[in-house]
Amino acid sequence: MQATVRNFDQETRSGSVFLDDGTELPFGTAAFDAGPLRLLRSGQRVNIRVEHGAITAITLSTFPLPG
Repeated sequence: MQATVRNFDQETRSGSVFLDDGTELPFGTAAFDAGPLRLLRSGQRVNIRVEHGAITAITLSTFPLPG
């Protein structure tokens, strides 16, 4: 699933994204650390994995989601 970064806190490695329908979903450190990212910028397109209503992995839209 794809989304757009709303905000990202570099210190906590957490933030939130907007889904294409406008819904905002937060992501935590574990979801960020699941991928190979170092930082995110507001407005970036990302791929996310959502399980049970929570983001479990996030990466740039040009990268595959981690296994």
